[in-house]
Amino acid sequence: MLSRSATSPARLLAKSFAISVGLFAGLSSVAGFAAERPVVVELFTSQGCNSCPPANAFLNELSKQRRDVIALAFHVTYWDRLGWKDPFSLEAATQRQAIYGRRFGDGSYTPEIVVDGATSMVGSHRGEVGSAIENAKLSSQTAAAVSVRRSGDQVSIEVGAGNGNGRILLVGFDHEHITAIPRGENSGRTLTEANVVRSIRSVGQWSGAPLRISERSPEGQDIAVVLEAPDGRIIGASRLGAGG
Repeated sequence: MLSRSATSPARLLAKSFAISVGLFAGLSSVAGFAAERPVVVELFTSQGCNSCPPANAFLNELSKQRRDVIALAFHVTYWDRLGWKDPFSLEAATQRQAIYGRRFGDGSYTPEIVVDGATSMVGSHRGEVGSAIENAKLSSQTAAAVSVRRSGDQVSIEVGAGNGNGRILLVGFDHEHITAIPRGENSGRTLTEANVVRSIRSVGQWSGAPLRISERSPEGQDIAVVLEAPDGRIIGASRLGAGG
């Protein structure tokens, strides 16, 4: 006869099941956290391009209305010689778009939107962009959770454990700029542009192990971190939290 302090096989089985369920729930919550990341939407644009304002307006809406999206406006340089030099144009933006152009085989043009580094389309085609965002939410890979915090002039970036590898990009951007355009194709217009990228740089490589990086804060009012796979697809992303 079993004593009162002994445990029956049935009780052992029930305890083992409870532990397994708890472990599964914990793993599921971690996996869910990694998967619940924003979709990165990159608009390649220029203040010298008269086809760009509708795409700019769309990105403005995404930046204000979609917390599940990190919307970034990359102002390219190749319009600068055509009547108006965009004060926010970046050579790094031009180079980034050129890499996408070679991957997708469509060259560089404005306005172009790239969703999660995986699909490209005309930036003013709202329906196509919207569908691409929803598809990305359903099918995009998330290799690891990413977080970013700022303290003074320093930024702390954390990338969790996961599978795969990629480079870590630190992006600084301004919330909004309003610019009166005196020359070029948009002469006489006043453009309102959101999430204008002021800087982008590679700050490290991730290869599956948890990683913490400390960097100087980038130029720009706000910060995003993008984890980019070797093939250019985005596999992790985060934006500085409110008050960070």
